[in-house]
Amino acid sequence: MLQFLPGIIIAQLMTGALVYFFPTATGIDWLKLAAILLALAIIMALWFGSIAKHISKDAIQKITHEFAKEKDRIRSKAEKDKDKIVQATHKQITKETRRTHSKANLKVGAAFTAAAGAGVLMLLTELLTMGLLTLTTAGGALAGYIARTRQESRSAKKQHEALQQPHAPKLLQPKK
Repeated sequence: MLQFLPGIIIAQLMTGALVYFFPTATGIDWLKLAAILLALAIIMALWFGSIAKHISKDAIQKITHEFAKEKDRIRSKAEKDKDKIVQATHKQITKETRRTHSKANLKVGAAFTAAAGAGVLMLLTELLTMGLLTLTTAGGALAGYIARTRQESRSAKKQHEALQQPHAPKLLQPKK
């Protein structure tokens, strides 16, 4: 509060000077002295009010700046936490997808083996046309299944690589 000290000293010096120069003030001189002191008090009050307003503005600006820094720190921490959660979720989804595909591949392989076996059995029992038709159908279905699995595998790898890059666009973020 040293900002107020020069004003207080000036007010005391002015008051002391006025009383010193009007030692024998009587009647109307006291009114003049009181008017001068009142004007001095008003000027000093306005000056102190201005100083207090500036102190208040500086304090508010400092607190606002600290609040903004804290807000940015919290926002960046939340972004990092969100990225970690997205990556963990992506790993879990990839793991579950692989597990499901491996189970499905076993079932599909058994179905294609059974169809191919039926085709071979028909060939052996001299149902040549029906056997060839069954074998080509099973082979075509197997080729299509393998092609689809490879395509999904490539797209999953691309998506995984995109998530690993630090400046890559976020694929799993909700639209705003």
